Amino acid sequence: MADLQKADLQKQAHALDAADGLGRHRERFVLDEGTVYLDGNSLGALPAHVPARMADVITREWGELRIRSWDESGWWTAPERIGDRIAPIVGAAAGQIVVGDSTSVNVFKAVVAAARLSADDRDEILVDATTFPTDGYIAESAARMTGHRIVPVDPAGMAAAAGPRTAAALVNHVDYRSGRRHDLPGITAALHAAGALAVWDLCHSAGALPVGLDAHGVDLAVGCTYKYLNGGPGSPAYLYVAERHQAAFDSPLPGWNSHSDPFAMTPGYEAAAGAVRGRVGTPDILSMLALEAALDVWDGVAIEDVRAKSLALTDFFLECVRAYVPEGRVTSVTPEAHDERGSQTALACENAPAVMAELIKRGVVGDLRRPDILRFGFTPLYVGFADAERAARVLAEVLADLPA
Repeated sequence: MADLQKADLQKQAHALDAADGLGRHRERFVLDEGTVYLDGNSLGALPAHVPARMADVITREWGELRIRSWDESGWWTAPERIGDRIAPIVGAAAGQIVVGDSTSVNVFKAVVAAARLSADDRDEILVDATTFPTDGYIAESAARMTGHRIVPVDPAGMAAAAGPRTAAALVNHVDYRSGRRHDLPGITAALHAAGALAVWDLCHSAGALPVGLDAHGVDLAVGCTYKYLNGGPGSPAYLYVAERHQAAFDSPLPGWNSHSDPFAMTPGYEAAAGAVRGRVGTPDILSMLALEAALDVWDGVAIEDVRAKSLALTDFFLECVRAYVPEGRVTSVTPEAHDERGSQTALACENAPAVMAELIKRGVVGDLRRPDILRFGFTPLYVGFADAERAARVLAEVLADLPA
């Protein structure tokens, strides 16, 4: 690569970082010097204050207070309290999100509940044909359980596919392979026009871009917290139930935690009011409170600013890739249009597993989706423009050293 071109892009990166209003948040995370971490779309970086918080949870709340912490430390109300912390990030009013269980479990709750909320003569559930596999597996099981049939549909055709037999649709907001952002407002409106409910998977959008659950009339939504929300490996997922559906929300997993009087221990189940209906059993308190502490990094951060930086980062990364990587060695499968892009860049590349392994050895950490996709996730709270430039430059060096 030409030294002048390299110097120009590096100078541009430093100027962009100097003007970055979110750049100061980087120091709030544990990051290795000399490593470019572009895998926050799989596992977010550790917020630096979380270990001290967890030490207090373990030594004082658990070690000293023990059972008293369910009341005195607020353990019992953590699922709703933390849900209210997530709510503004995804554009929801308080009282509609409960945290707990895995994404898969919450997908099951949401799809079954959506089927039960729909009219009896609606017997099909549309499913994003490009979805993360587990969503498809869960949806198929939910359909068998409720007497519905699954209809796989490309998200681009979801609006046209919805009809008088459609009960609900399960759609990903951002495609996990390509980073393509699907039209949440348009698809939701089309489903409603057909008399169906919209269930959205927000795993690759929450914390990366505005979602607008309330503004766009989404019915139910689920999402993980260990990606852009930095909750930690296996941190609990969340379930959004729009307020208008809460009274009729019929969970397929009625547990004692969602009972209207959980400590009565009665044999008959009576659901609690509100989003609490989405709870099941005893929550994982250690992971739950680690997530709560991690969410502190969002205090004072506007999701619109995060989105603006995300788009600027991915634009700049693609500019550097075009400048540094010989033509034909990689092809972006992430849309160029801003309104069709999430916060990752996916590059099709021959011998992708070997390329990514070498990138990681050289300090650029991304990931891949077999057989040929290199994924680079841009988490704006701690990734900068110099990171994007270095990642593209090292990619070019790796490709130069590996056979085409």
